Amino acid sequence: MSKKKKQEKNIFDPEHMTQEELLKFEIAEELGLKERVLSGGWKALTSKESGRIGGLMTKRKRQLREESLQ
Repeated sequence: MSKKKKQEKNIFDPEHMTQEELLKFEIAEELGLKERVLSGGWKALTSKESGRIGGLMTKRKRQLREESLQ
């Protein structure tokens, strides 16, 4: 993969986010990580912080799915 394509992939663009990215950003904001994500992108987070966000995303998706089935 060329460097240009790799750089484009890592750019954080709050204007054009998918539903999943919006959920991810919302959780990061709740955890107080919004400014770090905005300034350095997702790569600015530690693996522990990223894992916490991923875990909470999974939990929230499960809750939404269960609510929609009821």
